[in-house]
Amino acid sequence: MITQHTIFETALYSSATYDNPFWDIDVQVQFIAPSGQQQTIDAYWDGGDSWRVRFSPGEVGTWEWITTCSDAGNNGLHHQEGKFECGAYEGENPLYQHGPLKISADEHSFSYADDTPFFWLADTAWNGVLRATAADWEHYLDVRSQQGFTAIQFVSAHWRGLTRDDLGEVAFVGEDRITLNIPFFHRLDPKVAAINRHGMIASPIMLWTLTQTDPGQILSEAAAIRFCRYLQARWGAYQVVWMVGGDGCYEKDDTVQRWQRIGQAVFGDRHDRLVTMHPCGQTWVKPNFGGEAWFDFVGYQSGHGDSDGELNWLVKGPPAEDWSSEPVMPVINLEPNYETHPSYHTKTIFGDYEVRRASYWSLLVSPPAGVTFGHNAIWVWPDQPEPAENHANIGVVQPWSTALATPGVQSMSYLAQFFEKLPWTQLRPATDVLVAQPGDENPHKFVAVAQTTDHKLTVIYFPRGVTATIVTEKIGTATHASWFNPRAGEWVETDLTTTPEQTLVPPDDEDWLIVIG
Repeated sequence: MITQHTIFETALYSSATYDNPFWDIDVQVQFIAPSGQQQTIDAYWDGGDSWRVRFSPGEVGTWEWITTCSDAGNNGLHHQEGKFECGAYEGENPLYQHGPLKISADEHSFSYADDTPFFWLADTAWNGVLRATAADWEHYLDVRSQQGFTAIQFVSAHWRGLTRDDLGEVAFVGEDRITLNIPFFHRLDPKVAAINRHGMIASPIMLWTLTQTDPGQILSEAAAIRFCRYLQARWGAYQVVWMVGGDGCYEKDDTVQRWQRIGQAVFGDRHDRLVTMHPCGQTWVKPNFGGEAWFDFVGYQSGHGDSDGELNWLVKGPPAEDWSSEPVMPVINLEPNYETHPSYHTKTIFGDYEVRRASYWSLLVSPPAGVTFGHNAIWVWPDQPEPAENHANIGVVQPWSTALATPGVQSMSYLAQFFEKLPWTQLRPATDVLVAQPGDENPHKFVAVAQTTDHKLTVIYFPRGVTATIVTEKIGTATHASWFNPRAGEWVETDLTTTPEQTLVPPDDEDWLIVIG
């Protein structure tokens, strides 16, 4: 018995031999729901004469399926059929209780299929799926789920940060008519499944794209499409959010058009999971991809700088300016300042303060949908101190286990708890609450303000050592407020005045939030 939103899986066996099965034939499977609705997905080659299909049923009842092979003479793959029963899910995993993610009704955030809001709190474990042992991966996911994380971002194939896995293997060989390394994916499958089993969304980057050595640039367009469709067939039944290209510069016309065509070819006939792009730092892809039917939300990377220009790009640039333009869609910072990452400019090692500041800014300068955390030791995933491959700028990285419980991680747990207490899906940027913006003179002092759509609740984030004066009439009739300490998760009650303007002074010189109303 398969339960709703989990995975039905079955094997098929080819009756013919092919030089390169991944390239030479296509196998599709049509699933017919109890209601009569139909959905067709790709099966995937799993080595030798073995093919498999994975499918996530969304209805309770009897499902039927039938295969179609591009080689109609292959009686092991063509016109195979079967049935299975799907029952209601009765466990506690939110992914199966509530169903796949979708864009919420207001188009600014995510919800599950049953309209339950979903707050994106991801960790960037880029190399985790590629390098971790099964036991270490289980331990990591146990800890992250307990800390309140809801998604894990990772890389699906070899890339500049890991050109070969710890067995010296790659995902595929070639640039055009590529050959897959099936054992590579056999090692990844249980780790991807484990993310869901721990109640978190799996978010694979299909093709890392930044440099000329990365798969996203090496592969021909045809190979990129076929490989991404293969990943979709292999992992698309899981509760995933796809990132098609990773860390790419999607600004030149030919590059944009290439990735538009890839997205259309991969998701044009199967778009049952959310899809975005992961761009390189300080670039904004909405103008180039917002009109694409397969592109569901704006992911961006504020990156690892701390210059005035880079801070202003986040707090006054596209994330703060373009969120309301058509088409309206969720906005998420997929790679803000990483904990322990050296600044590109001052070489300062970012700590929990920089992590918090980038995160709260990101969540309040656009309507909050969520944010991603990063730590050098987690994304590199070393077992012992070692330099990160092709990332000399970050120096020697400590073992992944040292980053399970850090001040930055604890800050993210408190952040999730903070937003859970608020009607966060109703928050919208509201800088007009301030008499003057301290960030106008110094972007390090930018005060982020958001207010619910009914103007009854206001949230303000203060960086270190900053005060701000507000227009009292802009916060309604509230006479009481609560300070929130984002370092300790603690609340401090305070009273407001009724004067036309009032200056808000945080309890100490560290960063604070205040909730009014």
